[in-house]
Amino acid sequence: MAYSAKDIQVLEGLEAVRRRPGMYIGSTDARGLHHLVYEVVDNSVDEALAGRANEIAVTLMPGGRVRVRDNGSGIPVDKHPRVGRPAVEVVLTKLHAGGKFDSDAYKVSGGLHGVGVSIVNALSEHLKVEVRRNKRVWTQEYKHGRPLADLKRGGRTDETGTTIEWMPDPEIFETLDLDFDTLVQRFREMAILVANTRIDLRDERTGDRRTFYFEGGTQSFVKLLARRRTPLHPDPICIRGEVETTKIDISLQYCDAVSEQVLTFANTIRNISGGTHLTGFRTALTRTLNEYARKQGTLKDNDANLTGEDVREGLTAVISVMIPEPQFEGQTKHRLGNSEVAGHVQSVVNEQLSTFLHEHPSDARRIVEKTLLAARARIAAQKARDLVVRKGALDGMALPGKLADCQERDPDRCELFIVEGDSAGGNAKQGRDRRFQAVLPLRGKILNVEKARIDRVLSSEAIRNLITAVGAGVGDEVDLSKLRYGRVIVMTDADVDGSHIRTLLLTFFFRNLPELIDEGHLYIAQPPLFRVANSQRAIYAYSDDERDQALKQMSGKVAVQRYKGLGEMNADQLWDTTMNPESRHLLNVAVSDAEHADEVFRRLMGTDVAERRHFIFNHAHAVRNLDI
Repeated sequence: MAYSAKDIQVLEGLEAVRRRPGMYIGSTDARGLHHLVYEVVDNSVDEALAGRANEIAVTLMPGGRVRVRDNGSGIPVDKHPRVGRPAVEVVLTKLHAGGKFDSDAYKVSGGLHGVGVSIVNALSEHLKVEVRRNKRVWTQEYKHGRPLADLKRGGRTDETGTTIEWMPDPEIFETLDLDFDTLVQRFREMAILVANTRIDLRDERTGDRRTFYFEGGTQSFVKLLARRRTPLHPDPICIRGEVETTKIDISLQYCDAVSEQVLTFANTIRNISGGTHLTGFRTALTRTLNEYARKQGTLKDNDANLTGEDVREGLTAVISVMIPEPQFEGQTKHRLGNSEVAGHVQSVVNEQLSTFLHEHPSDARRIVEKTLLAARARIAAQKARDLVVRKGALDGMALPGKLADCQERDPDRCELFIVEGDSAGGNAKQGRDRRFQAVLPLRGKILNVEKARIDRVLSSEAIRNLITAVGAGVGDEVDLSKLRYGRVIVMTDADVDGSHIRTLLLTFFFRNLPELIDEGHLYIAQPPLFRVANSQRAIYAYSDDERDQALKQMSGKVAVQRYKGLGEMNADQLWDTTMNPESRHLLNVAVSDAEHADEVFRRLMGTDVAERRHFIFNHAHAVRNLDI
């Protein structure tokens, strides 16, 4: 077929955004939906950073509609000299149009690309903007990113600011259900980092409301993050400085814990993948602690240096930088790319952390002892890994004896079911499709990895079998190119023990194989809770509501069976309800808020019994399907 100029598509205006939304907001699922809110609020935060706003109100309305209002200066409404249309319309309809390109208008901003609010407009079924500026109220409405009419001048007002209200397009987004708690976490972070700015979040769907106001700074942020951990030194170490045009605000605190919790921000924008500011911090932290330990004689001449892994164990830190022209990787701003920032952060941390260690010798001693303990555990873990590798457990050469493998060798087509016990394992092995489904039975409950270092984790036979079957390695040695199954499916009983085993497995994957979750390979099977049957047919129900609906459809003598274990089903029933790709219910495991997930695992699976009891008491009202 001929290929000529007429075959080239030219997408005008915001049409490209609607055609490929994932390129601009990451996805069209719940994460992308929340990203729209972040984009609009980021613009209001930029007004606060410029000293022109101190109040931001976010309202969630029924049906998915959202409104964001600030008391900033308001988007300009005069005609753009080149486009000939009001500036507010240009901002809402043109990519890469905005005040963030003018360094005189915004010295520091997060929405530097000038595409955020226009993307929100493009992906909305309807959007309305109200600007309070020049003693007047100005309004304009849009549909699918296109203006419905010209900008209208309304009545007089002494207020200033911008209000944007929009309805996400249900034809683009998989869900319109914004999560209140996710937004609470995000706006709390913003309010802490932006001094003296009030952020009000109201949910008209439920009546919930939260207001955030802080004096600002990373020190209060670290105290918030570490409030449920046991600190090794009483107050966070504060590091603040300015190198050229980079303003640096870092706080860190070591705690009696194994996991690391470090959050990074650039111009208040959360960078979940870190970037150059994180690189500079890590380099300086490792170098400074090694130099101090050697000067104090804690590390001898023939001792190996502490590694980055050693010095970050138990660390809680917040890294915030403010720079005039941040370079983010992608519109979602997950990673900071400014190369000069690494050196700026490194120099400030080197100097001020070294000063702190010398001025606080008792705190310094506890920190160094913590890192040395981590180093010994790392060496023991490496020996355990080497032992496992020598036995052929991690390289796929010696698969577990209880693993019933599948015939297919293309990982993208393969599934691994992790089941509890020999009874359920036997049913799963009989009921599966041997061509692409593998089954690994586990005996009893695996080790709670939240309470164990990696050397003890690797000494567990059940966990070694699990690592071997999955094939991608563990910890720092994970390589997803060696993954043997595209879908790893946790399939446990629908009772208390089954829920506990599922939680133990999720804890293992979250702590030791997070890449499996990040790349969407981990799933949870949903076996039915009930079988509702009469003499003619049977209906499987996955909730109390479905059971009640099934009962309404039945006539005559009806029997209701409540499943508590996979072993209560025969192989055919297990296939029909839980393993058959055409009829099963699978939940894909994802982490939308890593910090919140970290806290939940630590509270539920950690060593603090009082903390766990407190959590259970506070959430007892939300328990469903209680099995006692």
